[in-house]
Amino acid sequence: MTPMKVAALAGGVGAGKFLRGLVRVVDARDVTVIVNTADDIHMHGLHVSPDLDSVTYWLGDAMDRERGWGRRDETFLATEELGRFDPEAAWFNLGDLDLATHLFRTRLLAEGLALSEVTERVAARFGVAARLLPMTDDPVATRIEVVSFGAVMDLHFQEYWVKRHARDDVKAVRFEGAASALPAPGVLDAIDAADVVVLCPSNPVVSTGPILAVPGIREHVAERPVVGISPIVGGAPLFGMADRLMPVAGLEVSALGAARAYEELLDAWVIDEVDRRLAPRIERELGVAVSVTDTIMRDDGAAEALARSALSLVP
Repeated sequence: MTPMKVAALAGGVGAGKFLRGLVRVVDARDVTVIVNTADDIHMHGLHVSPDLDSVTYWLGDAMDRERGWGRRDETFLATEELGRFDPEAAWFNLGDLDLATHLFRTRLLAEGLALSEVTERVAARFGVAARLLPMTDDPVATRIEVVSFGAVMDLHFQEYWVKRHARDDVKAVRFEGAASALPAPGVLDAIDAADVVVLCPSNPVVSTGPILAVPGIREHVAERPVVGISPIVGGAPLFGMADRLMPVAGLEVSALGAARAYEELLDAWVIDEVDRRLAPRIERELGVAVSVTDTIMRDDGAAEALARSALSLVP
């Protein structure tokens, strides 16, 4: 194990896969994962935290690797039955095992616990040794402004992505509530204590973007060595819809464009072999060290190799 304290900014499937490799390189007890909560949504009276749950399930070895999200051996009987009552209400797939997590979280929040306290209990249930923290205990929501058949609509991220399958023309993205949110307890301390901050291979607009939008987090990250892994390979995202949202943020859909999302934060950037030709431009235009390697995390061994490559760039 590499003796190093790491703070990782994470959201979604790519982050979960990478983190499984990271904790094979660094003692999990020395890893703090700060997770996007702007995707959180209330469904059927339940508080659902998709990115927190995804990271938890990946690190807790409970994930469905083939599907990429949710629990292994999951069933969807409750959602299927709801669809028979009201098809319009069943657009968000909540698995039967997953429901237990949301019921547990919602009850504890109703009893007055903070999201960070609940997250600690959920992580313990799955035996996660790394420390998981929501970016904030305050409500923040990613809102997507779209145009559909000439009509402008303001959608929650989950409505845009899950309900409408990212089919709408996006005009703007904003993080409602971020400006007044406070970092969750322990977030800034973990960043300050880190030997390196790792930007996981997550969507730079709606996964790590909301984390950095919480006042104080970007400023503290800027004081630490920062290495990131490109979520864009060969001009396309490996997971999710970054290609739909990066242009709205003025970023080209490339390993270079993803790096520009972290301009003035990055010290080093990891890109895939297929993007080798971009390495000189990234180094020259952004002034960061670049490592070129295989970034496709087919299994935990590949994720471990990617984590080693990223951490090797830390001075």
